[in-house]
Amino acid sequence: MAEQDPQEEPEQSDSIFDIDVAVSDPAWKTALPDVERICVESALAVVGAATRPTELSIVLGSDAEIRVLNRDYRSKDKATNVLSFPSGLSPEISGTDMLGDVILAFETVSAEAVRDSKTLESHLRHLVVHGVLHLLGYDHETDDDAVEMERREIEILAGFGIADPYRPILESVQ
Repeated sequence: MAEQDPQEEPEQSDSIFDIDVAVSDPAWKTALPDVERICVESALAVVGAATRPTELSIVLGSDAEIRVLNRDYRSKDKATNVLSFPSGLSPEISGTDMLGDVILAFETVSAEAVRDSKTLESHLRHLVVHGVLHLLGYDHETDDDAVEMERREIEILAGFGIADPYRPILESVQ
């Protein structure tokens, strides 16, 4: 029997999920040392009922990186918190659901968390869930679609003990 390096995590060959997390802005790791685990757990909470191999990518970047993508793909020359890029590939070709990519911008996400009196971890979980739902075809272009997507987000986040992110933020009365 071959020895396993104690530093190396065991392979999970029986898993049908391949969730790759790339940290391109080191500020994510400084603020949340276990950021990869948080992202994987959050994505799994969305796709956990998958019945065939499922792949997706999460990129933890900066405002500068996401601004370029937002400009080039959405004609909006500004940073945003999260972008989702569905792969558009048919699972019939490879037998795998290649969902696509979710990209998050550290400065915007962290500023929103502070503004809304949320922890960075809970806001990140929300945005990963939001982004993965987009990869699965959810949207918020119409009121009915927004209500359904928000309902799913609230339900999934409750599993992490996170309160409804859409409830009004109460400001202190002076």
